[in-house]
Amino acid sequence: MAIRDTVSADGTTIVYRVSGPEDGRALVLLHGWSADLRCWGAAADELAERFRVIAVDLRGHGYSDAPQTGYDDPKNWAADIAAVLAAEGVESGAVLLGWSYGGIVLSDYLAAYGTGAIAGVVYTGSMANIGRAPGAGIGSAMKSAVPGVFEEGAGRAVRAFGAFGNANTGPGQDKGVDAQRLFGASLATPPRVRKALFYRTVDNTETLRTLDVPVLVLHGTSDPVVPIENGRYILDTVPGARASFWEDAQHGLFIEDRDRFVAEVGAFIDGL
Repeated sequence: MAIRDTVSADGTTIVYRVSGPEDGRALVLLHGWSADLRCWGAAADELAERFRVIAVDLRGHGYSDAPQTGYDDPKNWAADIAAVLAAEGVESGAVLLGWSYGGIVLSDYLAAYGTGAIAGVVYTGSMANIGRAPGAGIGSAMKSAVPGVFEEGAGRAVRAFGAFGNANTGPGQDKGVDAQRLFGASLATPPRVRKALFYRTVDNTETLRTLDVPVLVLHGTSDPVVPIENGRYILDTVPGARASFWEDAQHGLFIEDRDRFVAEVGAFIDGL
């Protein structure tokens, strides 16, 4: 395992972690809003037993730089992913996997750079669009958390994040450690970044309609953060897309049922 960094087109340093066999297929993990590259937990470790897993800290998150501006420009997000692929020498065959906001980021990349380096795409609990665009709704937990999660006051922010409850982990006492880890990453993300990510509108529908690589949509039917309608929108828009809708599951499928997540992602990659 190695922690590396690269510089994006606008000078922002992007940090990422590489694990797994060097000759394995590249699987790029893009986390969600107010998370970091560690959010995947043991799922990333298990996927790295077979694939070259590249887990990215998105700009403004984790150890990547947090510039003052530029979060509303899709080209910046796209360039970040392109920089990571270039730094790792990945010119073809990569799989992009985006959770939650990570689905928007990977869609921004595809809109700007196409699928030349990409063999397949996985959207998990995510959307491709944001703001005043179709397939960009937010769920009840997110509505309850906003705008409190943008607060600089620690007490207010903590209370607001509490609205997510077990949405990112699913029910069960055994998920408490994971839940605290994810809340910690959220609180460690600068409040101005949390806010900036919401204040943009991007419609990647035309990109979805013209995708020429296999796409898998994983989504919980009870996701209170990113409604399942967003996943259905991707499924209905991308030619030949496939979906696995998890009955009664919530937002963080890779924690709620790690074995199923690893199995379904692995089977999809094996079929490419």
